[in-house]
Amino acid sequence: MPTKRKRTTSLSTSGSEPSSFDRLHPEVRRWVRDQGWTGLRQVQDDAIRTILGSRNDVIVMAGTASGKTEAAFLPLLTHAAAAGTGGLRLLYVSPLKALINDQHRRLEDLCERLELPLTRWHGDAPQGPKARLLRSPAGVALITPESIEALLLRKPAEAARLFAGVLAIVIDELHAFLQGPRGLHLSSLLRRIDALADARPRRIGLSATLGDADMARKWLDRAAPNRVTVLKAAAGGPGVRLQVRGYEEPPDAEGIDELADDDAQDALSRIADHLFANLRGSNNLVFGGSRRTVEALADRLRQRCERARVPEEFFPHHGSLSKELRETLETRLKEGSLPTTAVATTTLELGIDLGSVKSVAQIGAPRSLAGLRQRLGRSGRRGEPAVLRIYVREKHLAGDEDPLERLRLDTVRAVACVRLLQENWVESARSDPSLATVALHQTLSLIGSGGAVKPAAAYRALCGPDSFLAMRPADYADLLRGAGRQGVDLLEQSPNGLLMLGAEGEKLVAGRDFYAVFSTDREWRLISGGRTIGTVPIVNVLGVGSIVGFAGRRWRVMAADDRAMVLDVVPHRAGKLPKFDRPASEALDDRLVATMRRVFEDDDRPAYLDPAALEFLDQGRAAYRELGLGHGSMVTAGNDTHLLTWAGTAVNDLLGILLISAGLETEVHDIGVAAIDTTPDELQALLSKVDECPPIEDLAGFVQGLREAKLDEFVDEELLRRLWALRNDVHREGVTSVLRGFDR
Repeated sequence: MPTKRKRTTSLSTSGSEPSSFDRLHPEVRRWVRDQGWTGLRQVQDDAIRTILGSRNDVIVMAGTASGKTEAAFLPLLTHAAAAGTGGLRLLYVSPLKALINDQHRRLEDLCERLELPLTRWHGDAPQGPKARLLRSPAGVALITPESIEALLLRKPAEAARLFAGVLAIVIDELHAFLQGPRGLHLSSLLRRIDALADARPRRIGLSATLGDADMARKWLDRAAPNRVTVLKAAAGGPGVRLQVRGYEEPPDAEGIDELADDDAQDALSRIADHLFANLRGSNNLVFGGSRRTVEALADRLRQRCERARVPEEFFPHHGSLSKELRETLETRLKEGSLPTTAVATTTLELGIDLGSVKSVAQIGAPRSLAGLRQRLGRSGRRGEPAVLRIYVREKHLAGDEDPLERLRLDTVRAVACVRLLQENWVESARSDPSLATVALHQTLSLIGSGGAVKPAAAYRALCGPDSFLAMRPADYADLLRGAGRQGVDLLEQSPNGLLMLGAEGEKLVAGRDFYAVFSTDREWRLISGGRTIGTVPIVNVLGVGSIVGFAGRRWRVMAADDRAMVLDVVPHRAGKLPKFDRPASEALDDRLVATMRRVFEDDDRPAYLDPAALEFLDQGRAAYRELGLGHGSMVTAGNDTHLLTWAGTAVNDLLGILLISAGLETEVHDIGVAAIDTTPDELQALLSKVDECPPIEDLAGFVQGLREAKLDEFVDEELLRRLWALRNDVHREGVTSVLRGFDR
């Protein structure tokens, strides 16, 4: 943390009432003074008073580099030191190994002063400290959900002893756990820790971005969310410097990012020119979206460094790169001795401390305000305004394009996101389709760690009324029956009714990839000069002579080991990008899409748009008027008809299924649904017969692609359909509202 920063409460110990600072352990107070602090930030003061003055669970909401970690740990370490030795006292849970390593560095000196052992526990952490912790539980452990899972499953007796005396559990990046399989997984693991602890450990959530504090309260304490105290740092600061820049693709652009020659004039190459000219000489983050775009952009920036004969300072960062390459880049950013720009996916979005970052750039309009705010929080340290550049790419209009392309939707979405950013709005968490997978995973883990169990006991342990695995008893029974079917054989039942692992269940639980509830693809491992540079999915057909772009470089495969899935590569001048990402887009919220419509209907010309982006906005608004979208809902596109809902992804998905149930083929897009090979009159006639969304159960049979999560292949499809219906019933009202708003 910086040694000079604005604070709102002093470290004075005078006065009749003890200050929050006075209540800290003497060694904690000494450590604070040694940091050169002259006071505590308001959120730290509030957190110390709340944590030391109550037993409530607490959520601390504050921006990146705002002192959230200290707000939680100064009082919690005070508690831990007072509790004495003889047990693990604090558990810190993070979604990222790198964040654990970062927090270990921040807390190491403080814990040493308090004589509290501090242990990192993840797959890459050293084994010695882990073994000592198991032999003699004490102090503080920093851990990932997957490592908690491994402990409970592989070392149940040691885990029971380890977690018995835990006083508090800190969940960092809480917003990252409010949805998705990892959030369901961690919530289940915390319940299992509660069952092992002498008393339920209090939970402290840390987050920079929360769209729904009530949802976060429920996640921390499902049984009594009103007992969770939310502490929020006051807004303010030096503000944001913002620009949205527009780039039109050339007429022959294919729309897929590839490697390009140094003199290419596609939009990404011209964006690289601007980044090279404006970011050189400082530390920055550029968020590219997909790994493919990250690699394509990093390669272009490397070319520009070589052409200008200057040191390279632009490097890619994504999950397929080796740990060594990622950590080298992170260290370079933290140290700040060499100018460095990281071109990243979401891997640098969460709270690893990267030091002073001058600016943040994003390729493409944001799709999530939570993500945008998290990224923006990376810039603007040390009293400087945050700097954000959004680079929008639009297609060349040739006159025969889909009418929606004339709307310049990416540019309009960028403007809408800026409006919502100014309104300080963030999306709420969405329900997740991985419920069945996580419930099955945790059932297998429960049996694997504790032996056979009665079905009712397993249900109470995993899906009780205060659980986020909110599965009805009948649905859970069907989940168990499906997992025990002949040919699945994950579970079997003894004559006295106990659930046991079946033959396939034993194999599944024994695998190292069981700990994580998210899917991982089989991958090639790329090695150059004996050094691993990363992995690419096995869907890439690669062999000797193949040319591939990776890690901001171009490589030629010299040798391939099909059994070990290893490719030896050497640098090469040519190359093509590997396939990385599944074709999926982040869902849009209803409010974001509604704000896009308001942008179309307004006539403001924001000063943060560059001339090209302003031209795109003017073109989009002109098309909106020409297409009559202020009062109409249908647009013809060749043989198809677009039904424009101006609703979010969830409502559009459900409307698309309704139209499929009526016999149409559909394609959902960001602002509505396309009815394929259907005229406006045909669509109008169909809609005239429907004025509300039918019961959700009537639509569930038409849903395709239900098996999305890791273990869904072992779940009966009928159960997945019922769970889909429960999850989507909340959107029926939105579909009904859209239906009643159409032209009739």
